[in-house]
Amino acid sequence: MKLSFSLHRSIGTAVFLFAAFFSLFPLSTRSEILPPPIMAKAWAIVDVTSGQVLAAENFDLRVEPASLTKIMTTYLVFEALKDKRISMEQLVLPSESVRKVGRDESRTFIEVGKPVRVDDLVYGMVIQSGNDASVALAELVGGSQANFVELMNRCAKRLGLKNTNYTNVDGLTDPRHYTSVSDLSVLATHIIKDFPEYYSIHALKSFTYNNIWQPNRNRLLTLDPTVDGLKTGHTKEAGYCLVSSASRPLLNESGLTRRILSIVVGEPTEHARVQDSLLAINYAYQNFDTRRIYRANQVVAMPKLWKGKVGKLQVGTKHDQFITVPKGTADKIKSELEFHGPLIAPLTDGAIVGTIKVFTNGKKLTEFPVVALTGVVQAGILGRTWDSLRLMFIKK
Repeated sequence: MKLSFSLHRSIGTAVFLFAAFFSLFPLSTRSEILPPPIMAKAWAIVDVTSGQVLAAENFDLRVEPASLTKIMTTYLVFEALKDKRISMEQLVLPSESVRKVGRDESRTFIEVGKPVRVDDLVYGMVIQSGNDASVALAELVGGSQANFVELMNRCAKRLGLKNTNYTNVDGLTDPRHYTSVSDLSVLATHIIKDFPEYYSIHALKSFTYNNIWQPNRNRLLTLDPTVDGLKTGHTKEAGYCLVSSASRPLLNESGLTRRILSIVVGEPTEHARVQDSLLAINYAYQNFDTRRIYRANQVVAMPKLWKGKVGKLQVGTKHDQFITVPKGTADKIKSELEFHGPLIAPLTDGAIVGTIKVFTNGKKLTEFPVVALTGVVQAGILGRTWDSLRLMFIKK
């Protein structure tokens, strides 16, 4: 069963859909807005709020991540903190492994056998990109670096990363150690969405440990006040890399913000990665608008419900639904609501009952599931019998 209707908001043609994290579907249409001239080997500009990729180059190409590896290391450490397997106040005795961190590598300057708090290690890893801090945290959470690497690869599969494999916790060059911009998009989005209580650490411009002042390597934090993360990386083989994220007010939506993610890998210089990242973020905000098309728990329709205590079912979405479109595109879009066969009680609150597909000019922009907004129990025996008879005739 299909129902077609127009939305109250005017929205135009969209671009590529970011499917991996938001469980949406790819778009066949491409934006007519030319992408910015970015020099990176691979790059992407993602609207995290709507889940759409606005522009990308070599999106699924395998690349060396350098210290972008630490996004996964950070994810697993944040997960351990959230699950209370470790705590920020906990003391750690760094092992001999930290001696192996070379003087030319990023360091937090922790010392073997000298107690250090977990929060200092986390700040050192996230802000300074310290390899020694990363090693100490990996050994704390995983028991050993080898075990932690196994956890990293398991987590990559769990999050749906299809072009990623880890062999170390800090990003040193290894032919079996790789990722892709598409996978980094998913992982970075998970960091932002899954751990809001810890993500804010990425915005800190510096911290001091062992009487050594250590600045954040992400220079965008000082160039753009809306940027609040996320991670730099560099090796000779990988080039200069940066995953950056900015959050600005959402147009016409008081209290809501719109988040943009920029990913550049394989830039020729440190200046280029900063310049191109800033260019990417401004490109997204200047050329596209993100609109909320449905509110959480908004009743989208009330279709017939069979064999239930009530005859109509309230359906909608449990979360706000957004879409990103080029600025100035005011053509009204249409939505098509398709139900998964006759709706028959009992139904639990949140049960998927159909799909909303959003179109413009006959082309699909996106689709997302529609759910029961309330649970409904079965009717009595007479009501169920009567509806069963009616359904027999409808199916014929």
